[in-house]
Amino acid sequence: MASNNSRKWISAMQVSLDGFVEDLDGKTDWIDSWADAIQLIDDVDTFLLGGHMYPGYGEYWGSIHENPQHIPPNPEVPSQERRLPSSSEIEYAQLAAKTPHVILSTTLNSVSWPKAQIVRDIAALQELKSTPGKNTYVVGGAGLVTSLMDAGLIDELRLIVHPIILGSGKPLFKVVRQQRLQFVEAQPSKSGRVILTYRI
Repeated sequence: MASNNSRKWISAMQVSLDGFVEDLDGKTDWIDSWADAIQLIDDVDTFLLGGHMYPGYGEYWGSIHENPQHIPPNPEVPSQERRLPSSSEIEYAQLAAKTPHVILSTTLNSVSWPKAQIVRDIAALQELKSTPGKNTYVVGGAGLVTSLMDAGLIDELRLIVHPIILGSGKPLFKVVRQQRLQFVEAQPSKSGRVILTYRI
């Protein structure tokens, strides 16, 4: 758990009922909105994500921020099914553009996202977490989230569980050591999704 003077790190992840974040082809087209997660976290002053996730993230949300009346690029959705961004997605893009981002990567040399910095290892993130601040939204991906859990850096998990069974794919959790969680609440939605909140 975070101490009183350290920032709380919260991961809000989209996941299938059987625990996968992608299907076998790496697709996530069963997720109808990527903006839902940030709405579950108050008082965010930093976004954190992994280097593998950043390129698609930067292109998608940067496109919405630059032109909210334009259909953003999304190679996982057929062109004829792509749509204009929703109001919540536009709000996310606006918030993300003005919020500092920290990107964990050993390969990226530069990022175009405004107010972004690259860090190279978990030790740098541990140093960041020890500084006072508001909540940090751990955007993902799944590999980053599990690495941070193994390092004891995640304080809360908020899982957006979709009413779909993929059968196989990329699991959300592939931790090195067992993690015991404290259940906080479950919030059902009209769409059939359930939001589960746990403290670590």
